[in-house]
Amino acid sequence: MHIVILASILSLIIYWLIRDRHRVRDLSEKYVFITGCDTTLGNALAKWLDKRGFCVIAACANEKEGQELLSCSSLSLKTVDLDLADSSSISRAVLFVTEETAGKGLFGLVNAAEGATPAAPTDWLRIDDFHSVLDVNLLGLIEITLKLLPLLKKAEGRVVNLINAKGFMAFVGGGYNLSKWGMESFSDILRRDIQHFGVKVSIVGHSFFNTKVNSSIMERDLLRLWNRLPNDIRDSYGEKYFSEYRKAQRSSVKRLCNSDISKVIKCMEHALLAKYPRTRYGAGWDAKFFWLFLYYAPSCLSDMLFHMMLPAPAASGSSVPGALINI
Repeated sequence: MHIVILASILSLIIYWLIRDRHRVRDLSEKYVFITGCDTTLGNALAKWLDKRGFCVIAACANEKEGQELLSCSSLSLKTVDLDLADSSSISRAVLFVTEETAGKGLFGLVNAAEGATPAAPTDWLRIDDFHSVLDVNLLGLIEITLKLLPLLKKAEGRVVNLINAKGFMAFVGGGYNLSKWGMESFSDILRRDIQHFGVKVSIVGHSFFNTKVNSSIMERDLLRLWNRLPNDIRDSYGEKYFSEYRKAQRSSVKRLCNSDISKVIKCMEHALLAKYPRTRYGAGWDAKFFWLFLYYAPSCLSDMLFHMMLPAPAASGSSVPGALINI
């Protein structure tokens, strides 16, 4: 009996490995639209898929970014300006994609655009700070996905949503974590709803990736938020807290961030090239293990870990980690 079970499991593994290696063909006739090509990941993916032979339509935040991408790509790659916080800009981009695909439909939509900041303690933020992130990372990506669904259905294509490991565990205030949780939910619902039309949906969960630009923007926004705080809130935290918080932020970026984006590119490539793409991909050790562990761990454990990583405000009333946990 045990031999039969082991043989069945081994057969399933071999079947999955063979099935996972099947690839789509005729890439030169397939159109892929990528948002966020002004970001490190989106830009690298656009160049890579262009080399592989796809007809790439790259969406950038402005014309300057698009021109830089065109200068180092083939003639088949096209660019379009896209502001995901602006519905009229989204409509213009959809019209451009519709005209470029010329009735063939859209084989791939890769949502790689994102805005990460501002991120800070929650009572440093205003509702506009949440809107600035959610309008791009969540509502904008949902809107452009909905408007491109007819083209995706026509080509029986696939949607690839790039989601940071922050989707597993929130540890800093702001709209970024909310947007990633929202995209997780939207991806799951979308996958079940449109699978009957031959459209596949994949989530690529990735690690934190550090660039000098991202780090400098985070520090700049943190300083801006601190300087605009009312005196009573600033005094309740104290200058020492701000200084130590910045150090903790730099330290977490150094320890948890990776500069090698090749793992993410490979996952996104597989999601587009595989005949049977996976539902979920994990790129990076923290995306596969660390944040997933914290997600399922008792809340008191994850809260204690974050209390150890971050400083306590001057007026917190307690220096004991976990003092604010409600039981």
